[in-house]
Amino acid sequence: MISSNAIFFSLIGGILPALFWLYFWLREDKLRPEPRFLIMFSFFGGMIAVIAALFAEKITGSLVASNVILVAVYAPITEELFKFLAAYFTALRNKEDDEPIDPIMYLMSSALGFAALENALFLISPLAENHIMTSIVTGNLRFVGATLLHIVASASIGIFIGFSFYKSKRFKFFMTIVGLVAAIALHSFFNLFIIRGTSENILSVFAGLWVAVIFIILILEKVKKIKNGGQKINS
Repeated sequence: MISSNAIFFSLIGGILPALFWLYFWLREDKLRPEPRFLIMFSFFGGMIAVIAALFAEKITGSLVASNVILVAVYAPITEELFKFLAAYFTALRNKEDDEPIDPIMYLMSSALGFAALENALFLISPLAENHIMTSIVTGNLRFVGATLLHIVASASIGIFIGFSFYKSKRFKFFMTIVGLVAAIALHSFFNLFIIRGTSENILSVFAGLWVAVIFIILILEKVKKIKNGGQKINS
């Protein structure tokens, strides 16, 4: 039986780092910040997406014999899709989504909500068994690994949407699909390296994620400068 203390501290360990990252990224949109209620809707939507993804992966797991295929193919597809849908139904359809940087902010909020609950679930078991050091190590690895992965993957989708923000709906839809494919590919690559990589390779992947974060910060500056050359095209 898992104690209430284990559940409480696992939630704290999962949510607080995610909120730190959320605060960090929201500072990139200081000029015209998004409504906080929509940011939090996206965040909690991402948390709900974890539950949906777990159910989908459980069903898929019963149909797929290879655990490697499940983790490296099906898990990235379900997780990236549900994170996107969480942002889409909570914020991306809202009228406040009115400038190119906005989709990136909402998608990263959803990604951080997803990471928060996912990390909490990973922390429950060691905390329930009073393995405090294991919990600390797990939390740190999730902080620099899986959380960064979710940020980078979802931000990639947002960047594709952002650069096509003032284009036609058809082109914007196409770029959204391209972004989703890119996010899934990145997620699959990460999972495959974690499964089959050596400790040195894993550290290289983590370093690569930090480089990707820096790259995203630079890209955000480009996205902020995108202007509408006329009326937004609707078709």
